[in-house]
Amino acid sequence: MRIRNLLEIDYFLLFAALVLTVIGIIFIYSSGVSPDGVILSNEYRRQIIWAMAGLILALLIATVNYRRIFDLSPYMYFGTLVLLLVTFISGRIIPGTRWLRIGFFGFQTSEFAKISTILFLAWFLDNTRRNQRTFMRFMLSCIIVMIPMMMVLIQPDLGTALVFFPILLGMCFVAGISIRYIIFLSLTIMLSSVFLLLPLWQTSIMNNAFPVLMTLTNTRFLAACCLALSLIALVAWFGFSRYHRQYFFWICYGAGILILSLGAASGAQKILREYQLMRLIVFMNPNIDPLRSGWHIIQSITAIGSGGVFGKGFLQGTQSQYRFLPEQSTDFIFAILSEEWGFLGGVLVFALFLIISLRLIRIMQITTDAFGSYIVAGLAFMYGFHFLVNVGMTMGIMPITGIPLMFVSYGGSALFSSMIGIGLALSVHVRRYLH
Repeated sequence: MRIRNLLEIDYFLLFAALVLTVIGIIFIYSSGVSPDGVILSNEYRRQIIWAMAGLILALLIATVNYRRIFDLSPYMYFGTLVLLLVTFISGRIIPGTRWLRIGFFGFQTSEFAKISTILFLAWFLDNTRRNQRTFMRFMLSCIIVMIPMMMVLIQPDLGTALVFFPILLGMCFVAGISIRYIIFLSLTIMLSSVFLLLPLWQTSIMNNAFPVLMTLTNTRFLAACCLALSLIALVAWFGFSRYHRQYFFWICYGAGILILSLGAASGAQKILREYQLMRLIVFMNPNIDPLRSGWHIIQSITAIGSGGVFGKGFLQGTQSQYRFLPEQSTDFIFAILSEEWGFLGGVLVFALFLIISLRLIRIMQITTDAFGSYIVAGLAFMYGFHFLVNVGMTMGIMPITGIPLMFVSYGGSALFSSMIGIGLALSVHVRRYLH
């Protein structure tokens, strides 16, 4: 039975993931070689071991009926929350996040929290499919996702924390939750980002040209605004309940978005560390701090631009060989690839991630089991978000968040979580017509 399962897996999906992993090993090796050909890092060897172990793990998961995980999903989720708490209390601090070390074995708990959250949210959405109270279903879905997201954020790991948003929105959309609620949360996230960025833009880039924007950092002003908006929302809700006029509903809807956006932006100003806020500033203008915070973006853009169409050739990139680009085997590995393989190399990576996305969408569409469909939806949005943010970060069109390029960046935890996701998707594909 298990051999037959392996023969029926989605080979396009597996092939794309494996090619990306091999490309990652190639450029992890390139990032650790000096201009004289001296190997300065053995990271590529560890990545090879993790890749082989990850492939075996993915194939083993593919042979197991994913429905067996259904009843285990809550335990996996709450077990991960315990691990996140232990990691926060006693984990090893590495710039940007925390690691949990047990003897010689260390791992990044937040990477596996994404998978366990997808499984538990899929379990919840499947159990509540016939629930007509879609608002409560959406609110509970938000709580399920927000708990691990906040635990990851305070580690602090902003990049991984942000991944939970597309997972939530994508899975809720596929589960048929009202588009009003999804748009509400999406607009809240976008406005929160705007309200957070405006004061930084005003002080660091515009040299206080618009003092009125600084009211967004005034706690009393924000409290007064939220109170006024709450009163407006209360009156509008009363009007909607009594007269059933749609414009009352939309007034309440808009006021709610503004209240949550202002509150979230104010909270982010207090939670985010100074270096994280500085990353947002240099995203808007890297030349504000070109030798420190802006160095990553400037060198990354230089590397990508210097690669041209065909690249400088493998092991011929100046940015990687002369170690100009920090974190070049992890967060900025796409910049090294683009410098040595050029535009065509970047297109190859784009194409492989596109194959993964299209195959996951296909599996999601054809599977007859809602639980499996929700799992694959969460994985699709997770992979897609990682790709868009990491590549956008290296190109300077996204803020630096420390998010890896899945399958490609160096790191055992990220690679294992990527392969676990592929294994789950393959398991769903094999049993796509089973209930």
